[in-house]
Amino acid sequence: MLTKIFNSNLLGFVVKIDQLLEVLVTTLIFVFIGLVLFAVAYGILGRMFSIRKEIEEDQNTALGIVIGAIMIGIAIIIAAAIHG
Repeated sequence: MLTKIFNSNLLGFVVKIDQLLEVLVTTLIFVFIGLVLFAVAYGILGRMFSIRKEIEEDQNTALGIVIGAIMIGIAIIIAAAIHG
């Protein structure tokens, strides 16, 4: 029964089973690269602005929103660059 399901086109796999390992390894590499780039961008922002002091001690909500928006923007740029 399961062999009929996997051999037929009932399940619309994007990747064939025999190519799955290669795709998973490539995906993990791109995830790692994306996380490293994101961490570098956050480090640069941390050097430019005193994020921790302003948000935690001074309760600056506006800066928290701006930094969050910048992080989302950087994440979208990194995702677009990785996706090609």
